[in-house]
Amino acid sequence: MIVIAGLILGAMLGAYTARKRGGRLGDILQYAAVYGILLGLFGMLITIVVHRLAV
Repeated sequence: MIVIAGLILGAMLGAYTARKRGGRLGDILQYAAVYGILLGLFGMLITIVVHRLAV
C-alpha cells in the first residue's frame, strides 16, 4: 500500500516539478516516471522495515 502511494505521489510531484520548470510533454513524463520510481522504491524500503519490525 505504501509502495502504490509512493508511486502515485512521486508521479504527481515529478509532473508538477517539470511543469513548474517549463518542461514539454516528454520532460513531464520523464520527471513523473523518475520521481515515481524513486518514491516507489522508498515506499518498498519502508514497507520491508515495518514488516521486519512487526515480526
